[in-house]
Amino acid sequence: MRQFNTLLKKEFLDCWRSFKLIWIPIVFLSLGVSDPLTNYYMSDILAAVGNMPEGFEMMFPELKPADLLAASTGQFQLVGLIILVAVFVGSISRERQNGTATLLYVRPISATAIFMSKWVMASVVGMLSSLLGYAGSMYYTSILYGTVDLIDFVAMLCTYFVWIIFVMALTVALSAAFQTSIALAVAIFVLPIGLVIDSMIGSFWHYTPWKLAAYGVGFVAETVDMSNYWKTLMITLVLMIIFVVIGIFATKRNRQLTKV
Repeated sequence: MRQFNTLLKKEFLDCWRSFKLIWIPIVFLSLGVSDPLTNYYMSDILAAVGNMPEGFEMMFPELKPADLLAASTGQFQLVGLIILVAVFVGSISRERQNGTATLLYVRPISATAIFMSKWVMASVVGMLSSLLGYAGSMYYTSILYGTVDLIDFVAMLCTYFVWIIFVMALTVALSAAFQTSIALAVAIFVLPIGLVIDSMIGSFWHYTPWKLAAYGVGFVAETVDMSNYWKTLMITLVLMIIFVVIGIFATKRNRQLTKV
């Protein structure tokens, strides 16, 4: 535990000094507030841009608060997810490649402490960013479109936290198992591209981690199927544990790949 605490403080300082704890949450906040503001003022934006044919009218659908939260979730799942993966996919492999991991491996530090510290810090950054993003989205959504039930909103938020922790477990495990370039390619294919594939043909299955965020939005939209939700949540947690075990094993096994 002492090793883990020491390494976690190191990861925190690294995130703070590299401004990851500042700029990533700001990106999520920008993504969160963009949808309610853009949709609400779209007619004014089009009128200000001009160059529309005379008599042209565009009918906008009447949006509900859940629609705006779903749109913000879509932004997080596309842009936000790519940013998180790109930032943390080299958390272990990059240290092996540039030789800084030697300072850890020459000491009697367990692979479990190394992996867990990086996974926990990456998850904290991801959860903090998504919390700020949803807070910004909910603030303007409540002002412009109306409120949602607080318990449903918290359930959606906690569900997305589980998804973020799962994503970071997979990302850091890939970093431990492969070189940074390979890990990034696999992570991008499995996560963002996997979400696109699931959105196109995902109606054929209901229990997959890629649907977890959508089920979370279902709480505020009051459309969630609790049976599908709980089964998906359990599958996600089991896969998360598997990725953590694989990541710890890969961290220990690939010590010899560290450049001196």
